[in-house]
Amino acid sequence: MDLNSDLGEGFGQWRLGDDEALLDVVTSANVACGFHAGDPSIMRRVCARAAESGVAVGAQVSYRDLAGFGRRFIDVEPAELTADVLYQLGALEAFARVAGSRVRYVKPHGALYNTIVAHEEQAAAVVQAVVEYDRDLPVLGLPGSAWLRLADEAGLTTVAEAFADREYTPQGTLVSRRLPGAVLHDADEIARRCVAMATGEPVTDVEGGLLRLSPESICVHGDTQGAVQIARRVREALTTAGVALAPFAA
Repeated sequence: MDLNSDLGEGFGQWRLGDDEALLDVVTSANVACGFHAGDPSIMRRVCARAAESGVAVGAQVSYRDLAGFGRRFIDVEPAELTADVLYQLGALEAFARVAGSRVRYVKPHGALYNTIVAHEEQAAAVVQAVVEYDRDLPVLGLPGSAWLRLADEAGLTTVAEAFADREYTPQGTLVSRRLPGAVLHDADEIARRCVAMATGEPVTDVEGGLLRLSPESICVHGDTQGAVQIARRVREALTTAGVALAPFAA
């Protein structure tokens, strides 16, 4: 099982999350590429530390939305969105290469991630960027999404992920952050859910039903309260359950 986390999400003097601590826990780092968060100094620092730790570097691409942290839908033209994603991939690749690593996968962020679950045009635009940049890059996303379906049709390697600390609807989509209870905070509960996901067992959805997710990667968010402690608890629970942890992207 792979453990991924959104890292490098500060900007200038503003810091969000403990990148250093999380890089000792996760196996893959979704690094902000400057459009929703991240700046050149942060991108360089996180890539260098990831390379030292043997953590795979992934491009966390987003809408151009620093003010909204990439959590607002933008009705951008497909060609423009493709160019924006290419720009972000190229920027992060520079810092990864300087660190002796490379960008190993792509994961959309925030509103873009949620939009391309169903928005065919925008999903196709992001797929097009990856195809043009490097067909060998795996893409990470929500099972059943247009994003993963179109990526698979384009010949890309798709990787299904689940979220450690998010509630799910009975349909397997994420409960909106605007709704109460969308984000889980109890470390023991989160750890139990992750072990269930990793071992093929169902978890409880927001309506109390049973939902089987079977991900190849689990995301532990870095920007929630107690994120590092939660991530450590998840890693401990998985290893105790006999689940081997390793990056999905070689």
